[in-house]
Amino acid sequence: MSAEFGSELDGQVAIVTGASSGIGEATAKGLASRGASVALAARRENELEALADQIESDGGDALPVQTDVTDEDDIDALVEATIEEFDSIDILVNNAGVMLLEPVERADRENFRQMVEVNLLGLMNLTHAVLPVIQENGAGHIVNVSSTAGRDANANNAGYSATKFGVNAFTESLRQEVTTEGIRTTIIEPGAVETELQEHIPDDEIKEQVEEGFLESITPLQSEDIARAIVYAVTQPQHVNVNEMLIRPTDQQL
Repeated sequence: MSAEFGSELDGQVAIVTGASSGIGEATAKGLASRGASVALAARRENELEALADQIESDGGDALPVQTDVTDEDDIDALVEATIEEFDSIDILVNNAGVMLLEPVERADRENFRQMVEVNLLGLMNLTHAVLPVIQENGAGHIVNVSSTAGRDANANNAGYSATKFGVNAFTESLRQEVTTEGIRTTIIEPGAVETELQEHIPDDEIKEQVEEGFLESITPLQSEDIARAIVYAVTQPQHVNVNEMLIRPTDQQL
């Protein structure tokens, strides 16, 4: 992420969800470092404002917009605020997500609902809201952050995997619909990343297995590793569409 401000994405406008921390925060910084104006979307307003101040102090352009992607009014307000501030939208990074791992037999149905609404439905609704703007431009890029759990389902992550399989299917279907319009789509599938996701696992036993077992047994990816992949995808020449990127730590076997 060492490129100077104002290079490959100069003049382009991006929306990044889940921008208050982790992959979203790192991606927003990365896109801004390439010259994009970035609308920062998440629920935590203070963190968004701090990130916007950091980007602007480094010479970039950022707009914090408090957003709950499960709220359709918030989604519409985000799109409207971005267009009002920056006049257009060229890149959408759907990154907001929750990972509430539980075995199905003792899972809380509310956690199922939350994962579907944040990980999948929010992504679909924001894409739906942004797509007409990108279509009017005649080009654009939609990046959807999925997971290795969107390729391989394992015990204790049924609900999470279901949403990520959905993200993959939605993105591929969208690609086939809009690729002839000059619109590119990319699925990003991270393996183990050291972020806040695992902190919110509701099942204490599984949380311990993830935090003190799995993550400590490998060298996990950092948010910046995924951000670099996203920046790579969106800075390719217009005729190049990086459809899918699977990114695991070197020592992660599954």
